[in-house]
Amino acid sequence: MRTPFIQLTIAVSCLAFSCQNGTKSQSTTGGETTLAQNSKNPERGSRNTDIAPAFSGQTRIGGVSTDTPYSVNVITEKLGKPWGIINFPGGRFLVTDKSGFMSIVSADGKNVTKVSGFPKVDSDGQGGLLDVVLDPEFSSNRMMYWTYSEPVSGGNHTAVAKGKLSADEKTIENVSVIFRATPTYDGDKHFGSRLVFAKDGSLFISTGERSDMETRPLAQDQQSYYGKIIKINKDGKADAANPKINGWKPEIYTTGHRNPQGIALHPQTGELWVAEMGPKGGDEVNRITAGKNYGWPTITYGEEYSGMTIGAGIGQKEGLEQPVYFWDPSVSPSGIDFYTGTIPEWKNNMMVGCLSGKKIIRLVIENNKVTGEEWLLGDQNERFRDVLNGADGNLYAVTDSGKLYKVAKK
Repeated sequence: MRTPFIQLTIAVSCLAFSCQNGTKSQSTTGGETTLAQNSKNPERGSRNTDIAPAFSGQTRIGGVSTDTPYSVNVITEKLGKPWGIINFPGGRFLVTDKSGFMSIVSADGKNVTKVSGFPKVDSDGQGGLLDVVLDPEFSSNRMMYWTYSEPVSGGNHTAVAKGKLSADEKTIENVSVIFRATPTYDGDKHFGSRLVFAKDGSLFISTGERSDMETRPLAQDQQSYYGKIIKINKDGKADAANPKINGWKPEIYTTGHRNPQGIALHPQTGELWVAEMGPKGGDEVNRITAGKNYGWPTITYGEEYSGMTIGAGIGQKEGLEQPVYFWDPSVSPSGIDFYTGTIPEWKNNMMVGCLSGKKIIRLVIENNKVTGEEWLLGDQNERFRDVLNGADGNLYAVTDSGKLYKVAKK
């Protein structure tokens, strides 16, 4: 077992599959990544399907590597079952725990204090207390918003609640539920459940389609909240700027998603980006545009876990949006964030925490296209549940084993 504080020094350009055959795959000039002619994507596994990509570079783009030396620290191993992590005042972190509480973690990871008073959660399977965001005016109103799988008669559903953090930071007060992703279903998978505040102060929510065959079609049902990106205001009402589409519930921003467990705003454009788990193969990164249909389960680049074809076995259809990027085999993308910290090659890159893939993937994105991919921390053998662009310029990540990682420029 590791001690609570471990430093692994990385002073070379290649880490955990990011270079192949000893060949450097990129150089950096002014912090911009440049792909070499002979660079190779780090993926070496065979695809599960033979569904052709819609365009060049939609999958297995050229590999890149990081020249800037950096260190990897495990700053605490005492987080239980973490699911989401965000920056918290005073250089600290707020971390959710699937079991039904949150923790405030000091910058060095040595102090972990519990916040209680949250509503009961259904923590079976993929459920529990999931994501959290602070109100943009938290410094004055101390309001927090979180998602959880709410147990009710007949099953559960993804719910969004808000409450005020007590002055002593130990409990949540005046809790109210502002949104429920109905219909209720008796299942334990695909809650989606990420949150992010838009630049205009409205709240984005991701919901999954609950996994099972009987619920899957609801991703294409605009009277259901399954498999959607939702946009509401702080009181739970539909954002006034949402698309006005006949037959769509007013809270729906986009539709046709499978299980989006990563959402983040691009630091330059303010646009919403989503990473979502596909079936066997076909994990996706999508740039979200209001009123669009992202296709699940009509189109996909994956297949059933049994190996059977999904639907018509097609990856494209007129009127349905294409992913910016996809992975096959699956990497199981979970939390994502855009990096704006001190490592120059990583500026404005998307960082993707991977579960079954057991790594963090760095995606270089230019003009809304992925132009490079690097696999990081694969040697740690951890399921990375969420990643965070730290307020201090470092990269942080939480794992299903209860660890908090810090990645910092040396």
